[in-house]
Amino acid sequence: MKYLKQEDPGRIPGRLLCGTDTFQFACHPGVSCFNLCCRNLNLYLYPYDVIRLKTSLGISSDRFIDDYTHVVMREGSYFPHVLLAMSENEEKTCPFLSEQGCHVYADRPQTCRAFPVEHALNFGENGSPKLLHYFRPPDFCQGCMQNRQWTARSWEADQNAAFYNQMTIEWAQIVRLFSKDPWAGQGPEGQKGKMAFMAAYNVDQFRRFVLESSFFKRFQVKPDLRIRIKSDDVALLRLGLAWIELAVFGIQSPRLRLKK
Repeated sequence: MKYLKQEDPGRIPGRLLCGTDTFQFACHPGVSCFNLCCRNLNLYLYPYDVIRLKTSLGISSDRFIDDYTHVVMREGSYFPHVLLAMSENEEKTCPFLSEQGCHVYADRPQTCRAFPVEHALNFGENGSPKLLHYFRPPDFCQGCMQNRQWTARSWEADQNAAFYNQMTIEWAQIVRLFSKDPWAGQGPEGQKGKMAFMAAYNVDQFRRFVLESSFFKRFQVKPDLRIRIKSDDVALLRLGLAWIELAVFGIQSPRLRLKK
């Protein structure tokens, strides 16, 4: 995912898909390049990706982060990035790749779900994000030779990607706040930085923090949301994003306010 301000969308690699613009694509075991795109990836995971994957695997978010990811800091960035760790084999395959294909396919990450479309977010003058779609298959892809026609909207619907895209937009609005250093010299390895990472990526640990600390004594949370976060990971993630806005940037929201 690329984040734009006022840059010309035409500068992004790939063919920008607008309205009824179409592309052709189909992926299945019959194409010669089947599964080649699942190797040696720099695949960034977003918070909702982690929720879906850890649930699919039946493990905690703590274990998923430890066993399946690399957490890295990119130069000029003020919040860690989470990458899917490739398998330790010669081809560096995706850890979820089997001979039959992806064994977490129903819960595959947003980037995989969108392929061969890539996304960018364009923040207009009012700061409202607009999701842009670019057709950008790799050179080896034979799927784009298949006779199936799609628009960006029909592809999103076919891949059940609409909610993924919505969650990515919500996360992007948080990431945008980190365009400047908010840590007052402590860096993301400080206590507040670690808490922010937990709120975004480690929902199971964040749930323990919310339910077992003085969280509700300090913050105002609507009663129905207090009930939902006990079992609803998405509701909890959205509360976590609101906590980052408030605790790191001082921005209150309908989901979370300081008690008077």
